[in-house]
Amino acid sequence: AASPGLHGPLISLLLARVWLLHPQPSASLTSLYPPPVPQWCATLNIYRGEATCYSPQGGSYRSSLGTRCELSCARGYRLVGRSTVQCLPSRRWSGMAYCRQIRCHVLPAVLRGSYVCSAGVQMDSRCDYTCLPGYQLEGDRSRVCMEDGRWSGSEPVYVEPPKIRCPDSRERIAEPGKLTATVYWDPPRVKDSADGVIKRVMLRGPEPGSEFPEGEHVIRYTTHDQAYNRASCKFRIRVQVRRCPVLKPPQHGYLSCTSDGNNYGATCEYLCDGGYERQGTSLRVCQSTQQWTGSQPLCAPMQINTAVNSAASLLDQFYEKRRLLVISAPDSANRYYKMQISMLQQATCGLELRHVTIIELVGQPPHEVGPPLCTLRQFLHLTRYHFNMVLLDKAGTDRERYILPISPDEIFDFIDTYLLSEQEAAQRAQSGDPCD
Repeated sequence: AASPGLHGPLISLLLARVWLLHPQPSASLTSLYPPPVPQWCATLNIYRGEATCYSPQGGSYRSSLGTRCELSCARGYRLVGRSTVQCLPSRRWSGMAYCRQIRCHVLPAVLRGSYVCSAGVQMDSRCDYTCLPGYQLEGDRSRVCMEDGRWSGSEPVYVEPPKIRCPDSRERIAEPGKLTATVYWDPPRVKDSADGVIKRVMLRGPEPGSEFPEGEHVIRYTTHDQAYNRASCKFRIRVQVRRCPVLKPPQHGYLSCTSDGNNYGATCEYLCDGGYERQGTSLRVCQSTQQWTGSQPLCAPMQINTAVNSAASLLDQFYEKRRLLVISAPDSANRYYKMQISMLQQATCGLELRHVTIIELVGQPPHEVGPPLCTLRQFLHLTRYHFNMVLLDKAGTDRERYILPISPDEIFDFIDTYLLSEQEAAQRAQSGDPCD
């Protein structure tokens, strides 16, 4: 036995050894190695679901005594069992649950049609219905499996629509000189498969007997029975315009054509520029064989015969071809005559552009310069004793007279305003003024 004097120091030494062997943990060690969370109930794991737990001891205590958990399932699944459980003193949860896939019942087979589903009978699966040929679908054309395990909408009904038959498609040739064809057809044949009563037949397009332009046209008919079942049909009308090769205008001339210019029945007239005469046929017609009648004429320079015995014979050579500006003067020394000729010589291009020919009657017979026709002055009532001029149109009509020299611009303005035909004016506007 130890002596009383040694007992106290011995105990102190033993305690010191115990403290050295088992030192108290410091604050830093406690933070690095936190005490384990006590587990009371088993950890909750729900397949295709989730447990949201709340513990009176804090957020990290998910299965300690008194912990309360709310159970839920992922989309497409339904919770079977209790939605809320609690960890009991018996180390058991107050209940259990699991997630079951949401599924709709299998849709029944349908007569006169079928359906195709995107994902069988699972939630969000979409089933689309189609009909057999000759039937129409009434009701929902598609159904979707919803979250409550039921299909949206209702099962559709397949009905047999009325029957309609359109006339046969047809082709027509445009009428001569036209770009259209008049087309007739019989109404469609319609029959109802149920009670035989057709409510109405509607036409979409022109009526029979209409004028159809060149090209293809689709005519549609639609019919409804008393139950508003619908049927439709269509046919085509094609209008063809027979055409000849496009004609080219002759050199020093142009064309004037009717209708579209080269379609069956169109007529083209050949015209020559001023100072040129047409040699050959004047008109050509596009035939149903798509060939032109005749052959292309030529525009040759005019040949004027001055050795004629009358003024009318001379003027006839210019008829519908040229305008005439007849200048009469007592002699070539006349100052008005020299002034007028000088101005006109500088305007040769403008005169030719307007189809104007100048005829000079200068002097006294038998030494008169110009056509040897003493009757031309008499025919136009021109005095031989003074300077005077007369402007004739292409028909030989006296249109304007002058007793004093006149500038070319004044002559051109008069011709452009009063003597040009519509066709000549259009050509002038199109081609401009090449004399600039």
